[in-house]
Amino acid sequence: MTTFKKSHFVRWCLQAGALIIVSMLLLVVVSNSSAQGLVERYFDETGHTVRGRFLTFFDKYGGLAIFGYPITEEFPDPKSGLIVQYFQRARLELNPNNPERFQVQLGLLGDELKYGQPRLPLSQIPSPTNPGCYYFPQTGHSVCNAFLDYFRAHGGLDVFGYPIAEYKVESDRIVQAFQRARMEWRPELATGQKVQLTTLGLFAFDFHKLDSKLKEPAVIRSVTRLNVRASVGDPVSQRSGIQPIYVFITDQHGKAVESVLVTAIVRFASGNQNFTFPFSNTRGMTQIDVPFGQSKAGSQVSIDITATYRNLIGQTRTSFLPWW
Repeated sequence: MTTFKKSHFVRWCLQAGALIIVSMLLLVVVSNSSAQGLVERYFDETGHTVRGRFLTFFDKYGGLAIFGYPITEEFPDPKSGLIVQYFQRARLELNPNNPERFQVQLGLLGDELKYGQPRLPLSQIPSPTNPGCYYFPQTGHSVCNAFLDYFRAHGGLDVFGYPIAEYKVESDRIVQAFQRARMEWRPELATGQKVQLTTLGLFAFDFHKLDSKLKEPAVIRSVTRLNVRASVGDPVSQRSGIQPIYVFITDQHGKAVESVLVTAIVRFASGNQNFTFPFSNTRGMTQIDVPFGQSKAGSQVSIDITATYRNLIGQTRTSFLPWW
């Protein structure tokens, strides 16, 4: 009887020990998963951080070799209103109104810097049977040889866009401009490194005369979550008029978040309408007035709110009821 009890006790101890080990492993996995959820990378070389979907895009399409280091934090572009971030060789843009796959794109820096040339005349278009060249009828230019190999190996249209000029010699280098980049041939470099990309991000930053303070190393503030609240001025309203919509954004600590991009889809009975708010102020607040016509009495109007900041997204919903 005593032997049975001892063996039973030993088995129980072994089982308990196994459960403890499994639990500890699960805690490690959960901890690692939580750490990976805070997706950002700080680059000490320039004092700037790449976050969220920008970082995902950065890593997917070649990282430092393609884009170079970040030279700014994310900020609202004064012309487009989009959240952008400049890199040495590129500019990333976030457009939350695009389909998800196309929400992060590269700016058309080659076009903006006016590198385009007239289309090739018909007599100069390379033959479709020429394996060393590929002609793009969309812009009327071709890409050939090492530039074509690099184009195909490093993201194609998603990274470079269409060619907007033929190759040419500039400052003793062969170069070719694309919508989003410019390639340079550097024969003095090692095999596999002879094609390099021009620092168009630096050029474009100066070309657009942006505030030089944007290049200064940033003070890192770790915002990991957006809390979004929304309300309307008149929850029960007239059937036509102006409806104020208020949005308030805080971070995971309840502190106001400034410069948040906020959009709304207002779902009227007659169809949806899209609106963009001014960027949130220092109190984390933003507001717009939405005009509406003869709405059906008693038909609730839903409003879907999306807030975007540093590639974080927060969403909420509010509504109002036209009645009289």
